[in-house]
Amino acid sequence: MALVVDATNFITACDSSAQAFKTATLLKTLSVNALIVGEIGVGKKTLAQYILPDAPVIEASEYNEILTTLQSVNEIIILNLENSPNIKNIISVINTNKIRVIATIKNSFVNEYLDDIFSVKFDIPPLTQRSEDVDELVKKFAHEASLLFSSSMKFNSKNFTPDLSQNSKSLKRQVMIHSLLGDIKDVELMEIIENFLINKLGSQSDYRNFLYLYEAPLIKAGLAKFKSQLQLSDKLGLNRNTLRKKIADNKKYL
Repeated sequence: MALVVDATNFITACDSSAQAFKTATLLKTLSVNALIVGEIGVGKKTLAQYILPDAPVIEASEYNEILTTLQSVNEIIILNLENSPNIKNIISVINTNKIRVIATIKNSFVNEYLDDIFSVKFDIPPLTQRSEDVDELVKKFAHEASLLFSSSMKFNSKNFTPDLSQNSKSLKRQVMIHSLLGDIKDVELMEIIENFLINKLGSQSDYRNFLYLYEAPLIKAGLAKFKSQLQLSDKLGLNRNTLRKKIADNKKYL
């Protein structure tokens, strides 16, 4: 098992991320251009800044800013290269001015000019392939949440299924919300719902349209706790037919 390396905020608890970190460490000692490939939220920017800690970091979509910056630097980090409106010209300027560049790019992007400048390319796998890293990231984000919310409450991982749709970005958001809700007071929860509803109300059917905000979590929590519709109907003081109807009405949220 690889060691957990968090000195750069890049978690390397699994072999594939440890290999990516090893490649980045090697690139710190070499004067070559490199392309870091991967999905959103896998750590491309973190490793790019680890390789070139003093270089300016610019989004590829900021075309004019990149051209201006290339006139006064000897190294640069360009993020999301696939969003550049003119990759050919950017690469031409970099080659002409002999500037070292570390760039990031999505997996699916292909461009004929990339091989003209990048002598090293390496992938960072998505978190769906890095289960050990997910565990470490959950711990890291939970710790950050406890500091942010000034809470001593331990993160409750029961019934927690990591949201990896955007890798660390979606996971961090999920952990933060999960941590916040784990220590939330009823008045705070009502305030959240109030803020959610304030700009959505306006039709004559709003009571019925937004009743799911109460019913769906109540039913979902009840089924998780009591394990059967029979017990839940008894605890809620509803007959079973009424409960079945409410479950059917809210099935898309359960």
